[in-house]
Amino acid sequence: MIIKVNGHQTYIYTGAKAFLPEQPTVVFVHGNGLDHTVWQLQSRYFAHHGKNVLAVDLPGHGRSEGEPLTTIAAMGDWVIDVLDALEIDQASIVGHSMGSLVSLEAAARHPDKVAKLVLVGTAVPMAVSDPLLNAAKENKSAAFDMINLWGHSNFGQMGGNQAPGMWMSATTVRLLARSKPGVLHAGLNACNEYHDGLESGAKVQCPTLLVLGQLDVMTPQRLGRELEKVIPDVQTKVLKRCGHMLMAEKPNQVLDALIEFL
Repeated sequence: MIIKVNGHQTYIYTGAKAFLPEQPTVVFVHGNGLDHTVWQLQSRYFAHHGKNVLAVDLPGHGRSEGEPLTTIAAMGDWVIDVLDALEIDQASIVGHSMGSLVSLEAAARHPDKVAKLVLVGTAVPMAVSDPLLNAAKENKSAAFDMINLWGHSNFGQMGGNQAPGMWMSATTVRLLARSKPGVLHAGLNACNEYHDGLESGAKVQCPTLLVLGQLDVMTPQRLGRELEKVIPDVQTKVLKRCGHMLMAEKPNQVLDALIEFL
């Protein structure tokens, strides 16, 4: 589905199902430099089990037009703009990595619009190293390599994915390489400059689920668990032997956690 959001064409994957106003809606928000395809298994399941699915491509990502937004707050407001464009009063929001911060801000800034919140591979703060920031700013492929190396656990690097024929490392590199120049740096810098996580967490009014990777080095679970201290209604699921790319390394376990919570 393609709609206009703030004057720009925006692509939204719906799981090949028509939008039905009487059904509850789940919004999926991808991480930096990626697109809606990282949610393929999870979004298709919910689309075929009684929910409207909106797996968005953020501005400048995937098939969506416009320049990448440069702050987490702006991206959080943009997600709500998507709901308003489709005249949706309330939805559950699921976000991964940068998308988890975006989802957190959406819920904190617009509590009446968010029914439930799921933060996958999240951390506050979500600091980014200078070598990665610099490589991304110069649009060097080294940035893709660093994310790919740090983003998967050792188990993920060795293969054995639950989806037959899927090579996680190559898939991640291809997704990142498809991003337009400047997109990756804009998102990494937005994460690095975001310091409102705990304050925003305290403003969240809806039930919240944290889904964290036991071996995640990009967003370590100890930093994700900081949100347990401030979000009033929160529960946590830690996936064993899993790194930062949770939907690739443990697709079925992520889906099971979402089914149980949503």
